[in-house]
Amino acid sequence: MILPGDPAPIFTQKCSTNWGYYSFDMAAGKYNILVFVPDIQKLFANKVIDTLQNLLELKKSIPIEIFVVTTSFDDKDIKNDNFYYIYDLDCHVHNIFGINIDEITCVITDPMLRIKEVLPQHAISYSTIKNNLKNRSSSQNIPIPALLLTDILEADFCHALIHYYHYNSPTPSGFLTKNADGLAVEKIDPMFKRRYDCKIKNQNLIKGLQARIIRRVVPEIRKTFQCTVTGMDRMIISCYDAAHKGHFAPHRDNTVEGAKHRLFAISINLNDTFEGGELTFPEFSNQGFCPPAGGALIFSSALLHAVRPVTKGKRYACLPFAFNEDSINSAHQSAS
Repeated sequence: MILPGDPAPIFTQKCSTNWGYYSFDMAAGKYNILVFVPDIQKLFANKVIDTLQNLLELKKSIPIEIFVVTTSFDDKDIKNDNFYYIYDLDCHVHNIFGINIDEITCVITDPMLRIKEVLPQHAISYSTIKNNLKNRSSSQNIPIPALLLTDILEADFCHALIHYYHYNSPTPSGFLTKNADGLAVEKIDPMFKRRYDCKIKNQNLIKGLQARIIRRVVPEIRKTFQCTVTGMDRMIISCYDAAHKGHFAPHRDNTVEGAKHRLFAISINLNDTFEGGELTFPEFSNQGFCPPAGGALIFSSALLHAVRPVTKGKRYACLPFAFNEDSINSAHQSAS
C-alpha cells in the first residue's frame, strides 16, 4: 500500500466526466480526496457520503477535488455534480494504490500529487480530514523549477516573427489528448484553450530561430538541468488575444503519443504590449511568470502549467520544444 510521502500512482480510468475518462495527472494543483469503495451503496450504509457532502464546504477555502473510486459494475452510470466517480471496474486503480477492493479507504494527496494521508474506514470523518487540511496553505508557494532568460531574440527578429504571423493565415490551436480508448487525438476546445497558431515555413526564420536557441538557450539548459538537448520541434508563432479571451487551462506537454519525446518547453515572448497571459505552475505556486519581450521561460514538459487569460492586448509567443536522441528512443519504446 502507498504511504505518506510517496508519489501518488498516475492512472487513466473511466470516469463520470463528460468525456468519459479521467487522467489523474491532471488533478495536480489541488488537494485530492480519493475514497475507494466496493460499491456506491457502501458510502450510504456507512455514512461516508455525509462526510463527502460536508467536505464540499472546504472548497470555499481550500482547493480540493473529491473522487469516489468504485469497482462495482452497477455503479458505471452513476454521476454527481459535486465529485467525480472513477469506474474502476478492472480494479486497476485499486491495485496500483495497493487498496483492498473489499474495504473502504480514503487517500489524500497534496497539489504535487504526493500522498499526505491514508485513512482506513474507521478513521474517515469530516473532522479528521478537515484537521489534516486546515493547516495546509490554500495555495503552495514553492520555488518553480524553471529557467527565465532574457535577450534570447532581438527586437527586430521578434518584429519579423510577428509580421510573419499576420501574413500567413493563423488558425485556431488544438491540443493533444487521449480519447476514451487511450489513443492520442487532437482536439479543439475553446473552454480549455483559446489561441491562434501560425506554422513557420520560412527557412530563414526557422534557421534564425534555431541558431539563437542553440547559442543562447541550449547551454543554459545543459548547465541548469544537466541535460543536453539536440533537437527542436513545433516551430510556430502563437497569439493569445484579449479580444478572444486567449488562455490555456492546466496541462502537461508530454503525456500522449507523439509528444512523449519532448523534454523542455521553451516559451519565448515576442512582445510586452499586453496584460495577463502569465504562465503558472499549479503544482508549486499561484505565482505567474512573464518573460520580457525577447525573453524565454524554459521548463520541463512534464510540469503541469497553464496560461492565464490575456486581459488586454495580444501576447505573441514562439513555443518550440527541445528533445534529444535518448528521449526519442524512450518515447519509441513506450509506444511499442
